[in-house]
Amino acid sequence: MSDLFKKAISLGLGLTVVSKEKVEKVVDDLVKRGELAPAESKALVNRLVERGEEEQSQIKTYIYEQVQRVLSELDVPKESDVASLEQRIAALEKKVVELEGSQQE
Repeated sequence: MSDLFKKAISLGLGLTVVSKEKVEKVVDDLVKRGELAPAESKALVNRLVERGEEEQSQIKTYIYEQVQRVLSELDVPKESDVASLEQRIAALEKKVVELEGSQQE
């Protein structure tokens, strides 16, 4: 069955973007051509769909890691950094208002 799995991938399924219906169609074609026993078709569909979901998860993780790396290299501040600066600015603005108010009296 691993041979069929490799064959399915080499057919250009692109498991990360193929719907379950398309996987089922390809597997049905393998059954019709006699390259896969009907009893094995459901198991193969499940394996291919599962593999596609795994690949999607891996791609999302990879993309997230790469974006984080690039943001870090560009010194883009994190949301928590910005929030901290906003709090400091608000505290300074309050002090300025207090100082201006005490000078006017």
